[in-house]
Amino acid sequence: MTITTAEADKILADNFAPWVQALGLSVAETGDRHAVLRLPWSEQLAREGGGLSGQALMAAADTASVIALSAALGGFGPMTTAQQSITFQRAVLGADVLVEARITKLGRRLAFLDVTLTAEGTEAVAAHATTVYAFPG
Repeated sequence: MTITTAEADKILADNFAPWVQALGLSVAETGDRHAVLRLPWSEQLAREGGGLSGQALMAAADTASVIALSAALGGFGPMTTAQQSITFQRAVLGADVLVEARITKLGRRLAFLDVTLTAEGTEAVAAHATTVYAFPG
């Protein structure tokens, strides 16, 4: 089961807080166990020194996880972040970020994901996150 990128963009528009939507995220790709989102470069998201802020990268990783899970489940449903850990490996300067979330385990109550954030045009990882989601009920 998967959803189209248009359906995933609608999930972004319908289910995320305005401040998350203000990041300008868009869905570049969806698959059975993954999703790729684009976080566009913005001076408003840069910190002192010109690097994209860690807060924006963390929010993008969390959001990409929800989209990957929605793709795997065939649509959006109730879920909540149970854990997120991120390491920042290099600054992103003046480039969009591709945020790839891959499901490593999808259970009935918990899901585990691996998220790689890479500045467009490079293969060097800018940040790496792991997320755990819980499904209520």
